[in-house]
Amino acid sequence: MISIISGATAPSFDHPLEMLRACHGKILRQCDTLQKLAAHLERKGCDQQAQQAAQGILRYFDTAGQFHHQDEEQNLFPALRAAAGADNLTLNALLERLLAEHVFMLAAWEALHPVLLKLAQGNQATLTADLSENFISRYTDHIAIENAELLPFAARLLDLQQMELIGRRMAERRGATFPA
Repeated sequence: MISIISGATAPSFDHPLEMLRACHGKILRQCDTLQKLAAHLERKGCDQQAQQAAQGILRYFDTAGQFHHQDEEQNLFPALRAAAGADNLTLNALLERLLAEHVFMLAAWEALHPVLLKLAQGNQATLTADLSENFISRYTDHIAIENAELLPFAARLLDLQQMELIGRRMAERRGATFPA
């Protein structure tokens, strides 16, 4: 599979950490779209472009965004806890922090979701700066920690068999086939 944006080969399920990192990039692009949507609404209201942007954000976070959290909470985090050994205290503190952030991120999504639904349907709705910036900052801060701390921990601690199992579960969650 080829990425349209970079021309590089896109990660596949047999490289789950790279897939999670790529997903982080997609989340950040959706956050950028949300920021642009807020500015667009102030200038032009809920036109067709605003509707399409809201629909795209909804589609992403209602599917892939949810899968991403499940990948981490149901597969990556438990595998890391099992493999932690001497890093157990540091890793457990990090995982507890990330899990707590997931709760706040979900709350930010639940607050944003009804506004995006109205916009996606072509109805005027108020997308406040507080609402959009809360969502964006929660995700960008969280992703920075996962990219800088969590994924390097995982790359160091998990063996090929554990990585394959995580990748297989990620593929199953999406109804996809694990690469041969």
